[in-house]
Parts: sequence; C-alpha cells; structure tokens
Amino acid sequence: MLQYDTLLSEKVKEMKPSGIRKFFDAASLMKDVISLGVGEPDFQTPWAVRRAAIDSLEKKRMVYTANSGMADLRREIGRYLKKKYGITYDAEHEVMVTVGGSEAIDLAIRALVNPGDEVLIVEPSFVCYKPIVELMHGIAVPISTKIENKFKLTAQELREHMNDKTKLLILPYPNNPTGGIMTKEDLEEIADVLRDTNVLVLSDEIYSELTYGRKHVSFASIDGMWERTIYVSGFSKAFAMTGWRLGYACAPKPIAEQMLKIHQYAIMSAPTLSQYAAIVAMRDCDTEVQKMVDEYNMRRRMLTDGFNRIGMSCFEPEGAFYIFPSIQVTGMTSEEFCEKLLQEEKVAVVPGNAFGESGEGFVRVSYAYSLKHLQEALSRIERFVSRHRRERI
Repeated sequence: MLQYDTLLSEKVKEMKPSGIRKFFDAASLMKDVISLGVGEPDFQTPWAVRRAAIDSLEKKRMVYTANSGMADLRREIGRYLKKKYGITYDAEHEVMVTVGGSEAIDLAIRALVNPGDEVLIVEPSFVCYKPIVELMHGIAVPISTKIENKFKLTAQELREHMNDKTKLLILPYPNNPTGGIMTKEDLEEIADVLRDTNVLVLSDEIYSELTYGRKHVSFASIDGMWERTIYVSGFSKAFAMTGWRLGYACAPKPIAEQMLKIHQYAIMSAPTLSQYAAIVAMRDCDTEVQKMVDEYNMRRRMLTDGFNRIGMSCFEPEGAFYIFPSIQVTGMTSEEFCEKLLQEEKVAVVPGNAFGESGEGFVRVSYAYSLKHLQEALSRIERFVSRHRRERI
C-alpha cells in the first residue's frame, strides 16, 4: 500500500485550511442560517456586462486569447488606471490578465521570493498571502496593526520589521477584513521608509472602488514608488463579477515578464468570455458601480451603529464591504464566538484570527448582503451577545 504521508509535500501538509471557508461550509449544511461570512456582492452583474458575454457566445468568440490577455482588455485596463488613479502602464509589456486577483497575487509572490527571503505581511489581512510565501520557502513576517490606528500600517511598524532579508511588503488596502484604508499621507510615510531600499511592494487594491467619503489613492502613484510596486486588482468586488474569475496585475516590465512565464505554464489564459465582459465593465459601468457603493455605504452605517449600540465596539470602516467588531464584551475567543453564534442563533461570521493573530478578539462581518438580511442577522447577534454578556458578569 502506498504511504501517502511520505509522498505528499511537507509544505502543503503544514498548511491550514482557510478559516473563511470553514464557517461558510458549516453554515451551508444547516437550515435557516444567515451567512455573513463570504465577501461576495449580492448585486447582479450589470446587464451591459452580461450582454457582452452573451454576444461573445453567440458570435462564437471563445478561442484562447493571448497568454497575457486580450489586447483590447489590457489597453482598457491601462486607460482605466490612468483615469482613476493617475498611474501609467504599458499595455503590451506591463499589464497581465489573470484568473482572479488571487492568481495575480500568487504569480507576484512566486516570481519574487527565493528560499529564506522575508515577506512582510500587514495583518489582519486576506488569508492567501502567508501560505503562498511559505510554499516558496520564504519567511512570512506578520506586521500586526492596531485598532487604535484603524488597522493602518504605520511607518514605525514597518521600520521595526525590515532587515537585510526583507524582499517584499504586501500592502492590502482597502483592507479585508477590517475595512481600513490608507490615505495619501499614510502612504507617503510608508514610501519614505522604502526609498533607498531594495524592497518591493505587492499592493493589493481589489477594493479600490469601494471607499466611502474619500477617493482611493494607489500606492504606485506615490512619488518614486511605481518602479517598486506590483499592482493587483480584479473585477469581482466593484463590478459584482465574483464567479467570472478575472483579475489583473501590473508591474514594471522586468517583473511582469517573469510573472507571465509562470502564468503561461500554469494557466495559459484567463476565460475568454469574461475578458469580453470586463472590457464593457471598465468602459461603461461607472454609474452601476456608484449605485452599489451608495448601497454599501448605507449598510455600513447601519451595521456600525448597530454593533456599537449592542456593545461590540468597532470603528467605522472606510473601504471594502466588511466590518470588524470587537467581541471583548463576551470574553470569548474569536473561534468560540463564531461557533456558538452559528449553533445558537444560526448566524455565520468569520473569526478574526483567520486573518492573522492580531485579528483575535474580533470577527469579520460582510455587508455584501441585503439590508433586510443584515437587520435580521444583527437582531440575532444582539440576542446572542445580551445572553452571553449576562453569563459573564
């Protein structure tokens, strides 16, 4: 009999399953559960985008595209980034279309990290960064941000974690799970630390369209930072296109060339239908995106007020579609809170420690759901917190 344990990769065996999927999968097996666990817009993909996909099917335009993506889409991405954030990329050599933003992240890390290289990961943050670094035999170094700073990375925190082995900083703003953002002033302070170093930055900006009260600023637009930045984004969040699996990466040509080689062998090309649809999304859907942002904004304010009222204190998120309330009032760990809430009140949220140790004592709640859905969930959570607060007094 084969000894599978001796055949499997040690690095893969050491990896923990996603903390996000754990509670989502458990909730899917229960009846009458309200799930606030997955960052998936509840809006329908705009009709103009769907129509473009239908047209591509009807006209039988379903052949493989260029490895780096359709030329028209890459040019549209370049125009979009110039218009929105004032950053310029050569569509032919510095823009690559990927299978979701997740593939773009994977390509960037694999193209850069050698065994022993240190990668600084701002936490709490999306769950995929650390495992990919470790699969490359790199060393993932978390930088724990603090609620008193609205979970922003500070220049002092960055300095304290940098050394001669530092290869890459992963900068994920607007942030999943906290909803925190970095202002232009915040980013300039980070840039001051990085100048005159050989450290690169993977700037994950997939939530850039989803900000409230101020316009997003791209790290690549900060003076002197373009040449050291790999810009990652996608279509899932802003355009309600999660299942279309389309993202993109932009980087200086020497980096983009190496990322493309990995993409060629691992994927070949992103879905053709999705690429035709994405051109229309970027070109014609600003109004639809703004309508979604306005709706998210209303939900954001309702949940912030609600959680603070019931004793789960939280700052008002300024980006993405997540809120990150404290569960200190219950005295529970993040996982204990989520497990009991699911069993007792049938509400699924994600434990904060799924996003790094600094997320312990918090839970992530997505407001990419209808207002009615959120109001019912908040009512159940209030009942749960009231009951368990009384038990611990």
